[in-house]
Amino acid sequence: MLYYIFKYILNDFPGAGLFDYLSFRSGMAFVTALLFSLLVGKKIINRLRKMQIGETVRDLGLEGQKNKEGTPTMGGIIIILSTLIPVLLFNDLRNIYIQLLLTTLLWMGFIGFADDYIKVIKKNKEGLAGKFKILGQIVLGIVVATVMLVNQDITIRTENYYQTETVQKKLGENFNPPEKSLKTTIPFMKKNKELDYAAILKSISPGLEKYAWLFFALFVIFIITAVSNAANLTDGLDGLAAGTSAIIVSALVVFAWVSGNIMIADYLNIMYIPGIGEVSVFISAFAGALVGFLWFNTYPAQVFMGDTGSLTIGAIIAVVAFFVRKEWLLPLLAGIFVIEDASVLIQRYWFKYTKRKYGEGRRVFRMAPIHHHFQMKNWHESKIVVRFWIIGIILAAISIISLKVR
Repeated sequence: MLYYIFKYILNDFPGAGLFDYLSFRSGMAFVTALLFSLLVGKKIINRLRKMQIGETVRDLGLEGQKNKEGTPTMGGIIIILSTLIPVLLFNDLRNIYIQLLLTTLLWMGFIGFADDYIKVIKKNKEGLAGKFKILGQIVLGIVVATVMLVNQDITIRTENYYQTETVQKKLGENFNPPEKSLKTTIPFMKKNKELDYAAILKSISPGLEKYAWLFFALFVIFIITAVSNAANLTDGLDGLAAGTSAIIVSALVVFAWVSGNIMIADYLNIMYIPGIGEVSVFISAFAGALVGFLWFNTYPAQVFMGDTGSLTIGAIIAVVAFFVRKEWLLPLLAGIFVIEDASVLIQRYWFKYTKRKYGEGRRVFRMAPIHHHFQMKNWHESKIVVRFWIIGIILAAISIISLKVR
């Protein structure tokens, strides 16, 4: 709203021109989200506590576990509200990427809230049935994939461009226009080495390329579901999911900003994505909300995010990765999520395999997800969380470096 007020209504107002700069609006979005979460977060936590919306802890035999009993949950509401306010203030809401991200934020927040509501208010430990959560993620994936496939504002440019579009027009030069394409980037590869989903299918069998849209849609659904659920699994220790996600999201801010700047994209030899720069404002607000939430979520946590927060966080990360054409970088950038998810799968299938072969189930880890494995080894919760953050920072740094290693 402030974006429209200063840009169109108060255009001559001193300082109004700052709203033309993504860097200014991103910084303001981050600060606003951070301050809002700090100021409103405590009130929301007190309200949750007053309503007796507390976590029911399943006894896993972990040290200090019972101390978490009754801690307010559904704290993801803080993250969602703290993101929503600055986005409405500083984003250009006509941008199709922002519209899809707002849809993701509210849709997955609703699904997570329904799950927490059933667990806490209805006292049903199972929460929302898994099939309904998966269905919600599938619906989101279909919406995101469909819009990316048909909306004419979602385009890319892979040709060289040495001046801004304004300079190009003044020079009267002919430059290739943005193209509607399913191309995406391959980590550490130059922009003339993009991955084209249609070309992949064609290489498998001529004629299959006409089904590229279906392959892409299924891939979007898979990634959104996988990352969303992986973020949910990571939310097991105080500050782990929020801190790790803030690191991942901070890297995505960089990707969105450089991909949306035509000159920087050319300098880095990466794909230029018209309009994607606006996403950096949204993600900055999201990062500020996560950092603000972390104030209350660090050990010992005053509030848990619940599925309201974790499912939303994972979905936002996955959707943004597709927007900036970095979905194939997610296994590296969101490596902590991958490790957490993989530890559960390895534990489960190894247990089933050994039980079938030897008559008794055997375990790879003392407990899964893997953060509980380290708890069983008597690592303090804070030590586990901080070390996971450090690993997350290293992975994010390598991911950003991939922009230059081309």
